[in-house]
Amino acid sequence: MSAQLPGWLPTRWAQLRRQWLRRRLRAAEFACVLEPPPPNEWVALDCETTGLNTRTDAIISVGAVRIVGDKILTSQRLELLICPDKQVSADSVRVHRLRQQDLQDGLPLDEAMRRLLHFIGSRPLVGYYLEFDVAMLNRAIVPILGLGLPQRRIEVSALYHDFKFAQLPPHHQQGNVEIDLRFTTLLADLALPQREAHDALNDAVMAAMAFAKLRHLLAL
Repeated sequence: MSAQLPGWLPTRWAQLRRQWLRRRLRAAEFACVLEPPPPNEWVALDCETTGLNTRTDAIISVGAVRIVGDKILTSQRLELLICPDKQVSADSVRVHRLRQQDLQDGLPLDEAMRRLLHFIGSRPLVGYYLEFDVAMLNRAIVPILGLGLPQRRIEVSALYHDFKFAQLPPHHQQGNVEIDLRFTTLLADLALPQREAHDALNDAVMAAMAFAKLRHLLAL
């Protein structure tokens, strides 16, 4: 007898999860984030921050771009500067090149998160080391929504790892295999153009390009 789950179970589970999340949702205006996602649509995103501590550092810019099928819709993009509640350090400026004076007219964090939520809707999220970005965003989003970002997440470095691992000879797949997951390595290996790094929108677009290429290579 087959152990395969009935086809309706994943759909039913998704429905039950959405019902549970709706009960926790604080703001009715963001009910759209819990709707079934539009088919074949995703949002690639990236954040620039004052540092790498998800508890104490601040978001200073967010870039996001929509992906529909095989197309990266750069005309449907979001690029936000955020006025931080803490001083931007010199070390931070050397990474993302955003100075305190560049951010003084930026949006308040709450307003920026509201714009981002409307832009994303229920579309799955795509990114490179997305876990960090989501952790940073959730600090600001949980007080608004009552929950963290509920969208499905797709990690580009994990897709690339699967792609490279599948290319290894079978006898090499048995042990611990180190695969170079650096963003520059990934983009070069996939023959993708590289934009200037540590710019939130540029990084989001590059993650979108890698995702689109890997979808075809992995036949997803």
